[in-house]
Amino acid sequence: MLMKMAVLHRIKDGEISVVFRRWHRPTVKTGGTLRTAVGLLQIVSVEDASESVITTRDVSRAGYATRSDLIGDLGTRGDRLSRVTLTYAGADPRIALREADVLSETERETLFARLVRLDARSTSGPWTERVLAVIGQYPDVAARVLADHLACERDWLKPNVRKLKNLGLTISHDPGYILSPRGRVILAHLRAQTPSVRKAAERES
Repeated sequence: MLMKMAVLHRIKDGEISVVFRRWHRPTVKTGGTLRTAVGLLQIVSVEDASESVITTRDVSRAGYATRSDLIGDLGTRGDRLSRVTLTYAGADPRIALREADVLSETERETLFARLVRLDARSTSGPWTERVLAVIGQYPDVAARVLADHLACERDWLKPNVRKLKNLGLTISHDPGYILSPRGRVILAHLRAQTPSVRKAAERES
């Protein structure tokens, strides 16, 4: 569920608490959270709606001056209209995570094991260290260029970088990515592992 930065900032400031969205099916659910550029949003409710039931209060809560302005922005894509009630839930926890570069031995080994599992589940073979290394070598480079360096498809690279980002290891920029402080520590840890240690970790994954 994508939203403009101006809307996200107004949600964070408490000026907007309802978003109307026309789509084929909802991509958020009641009780869930949504990661955005301004932090986490709590999805309070997702309800089916129609243009005829949009009230003056809805218009105000959605940040519009008039009902016609709101309806005009709905567009025509999708056959289902939803009223999404949401609220700002705080900073994205990945921000604090990615800055945490002082790791205990247990934390390093836990992260190492998670990366080994990602490698083991991949049909393309081990990839986590290669991707981290290329991001470290080519910061702020567009994903399509990174994909060329890795000899892979851009559509394969982006979701896998997202997995690393969820572990606090990378930071998204426009364009490209950089390693987080945590990511630099983990890349050094990966490079220090002997083949026998890697084999043992793979057997346990």
